[in-house]
Amino acid sequence: MCQTSECGCGHPAHHAQTMVGHQWGCCARGYSPRHFPTREEIIAQLEQYLKDLQSEAKGVEERLAEFKKTG
Repeated sequence: MCQTSECGCGHPAHHAQTMVGHQWGCCARGYSPRHFPTREEIIAQLEQYLKDLQSEAKGVEERLAEFKKTG
């Protein structure tokens, strides 16, 4: 999924983002990423990652509950 909503390139599968903020794909043309994110950037990225994991876990729990109902 595209991590860069302002991109607008129409190629969501080409985008990726690591925990240090590097980007690759069609939107990274000529982009030289910083190698050392700030403490605040790392905290924000980790908080977002945690929210994403919690959402994924909730989805798994809901799916599991559906299977148990229809069991």
